[in-house]
Amino acid sequence: MICRLRMSTWFKHALAFSLLFVATLGFSGEIIVGVHGGLSMPNIRGNTPQSQGYVSRRGPFFGITADFGIARSFSICAEVNYSSQGGKRNGMQPLTADQLGGLPLLSGMTLYANFRNETILDYIEIPLMARLTWGRSLRFFVQAGPFVGFRARTVTETRGTSQIFLDLSGTPLPDPSTGQPLPAVSFDANTDIKQDINSTTAGITGGAGVATRFGPGDIILDARFEVGLTNIQSNPALNGENQTGGLVVILGYAFAFGGGR
Repeated sequence: MICRLRMSTWFKHALAFSLLFVATLGFSGEIIVGVHGGLSMPNIRGNTPQSQGYVSRRGPFFGITADFGIARSFSICAEVNYSSQGGKRNGMQPLTADQLGGLPLLSGMTLYANFRNETILDYIEIPLMARLTWGRSLRFFVQAGPFVGFRARTVTETRGTSQIFLDLSGTPLPDPSTGQPLPAVSFDANTDIKQDINSTTAGITGGAGVATRFGPGDIILDARFEVGLTNIQSNPALNGENQTGGLVVILGYAFAFGGGR
C-alpha cells in the first residue's frame, strides 16, 4: 500500500510538472484550439468481491483542447475535459456500508442482495498527450500520455427490492430473534458517495483520430482509451480497490493559428 501511494504521488507530481513545462514553452509552430464532446463508455476494474462484476455504462464527455506544434508532424496536446466514469452492476452483488441500513456485521462478513446499481463517477480531467500526425487532405493522428482527474460528481443510483443474503448462492439472512429469513427491503435510492471516493485519480490515455478541413476550421473525430492507475476508493478495506477506465468517442471542431498549412 505504501508503494502504491508513493507511485500515485509521483505520477501526479510528474504530470503537474509536465503541464507547467508545456505552458512555459515558446512554440514557433501551429497552435490548434477547439472544443469537443462525445460519449464515454467507462467501466470499473477491481479484484475484490466489492469491486467485481461491473459492466460499462454510458456518460457524457466534453471539453476544450489546445494542440501545440513542435515539429512538422509532432505536437503536444493539452486538454481540460468533463469525463463521466463508473459502471453498472445488476443482479446478486455485495452490499456497501451505505446499503446495509444499520444491519450488524461480524468482522470480515460480506452480505449480498439482488438489485440494480449504477455508479456514476464524474471527473474534471487534464490529459497531456504527445501526438504524431500525417496526411494532407485527411490528417490522421495517434496520441498518448498521462492524465490527472479531480472528483466532480459521485453518486450511486440503485433500484429494486430484495432479501438480504449471506452468500452469492442466495442463503437468506435470518432474523436473530426468530430464525426466519428477514423480509425483502427496497434499494430504490440515489446516494452521494463522495466520502468513499478519493478526490483525485490518475492514469494514461491514448488513441487515434482523423481531422479534415470544414469551413474556417477543422472537424476532428477521435477515439481513445482511458486506463486509471490509482485506487479510487478512500476506504479500500471496506469497499475494495477499484480503478476507472473505458473507451471514449469524440467529435470536435478546432481553429488553427500560425504556422500555416
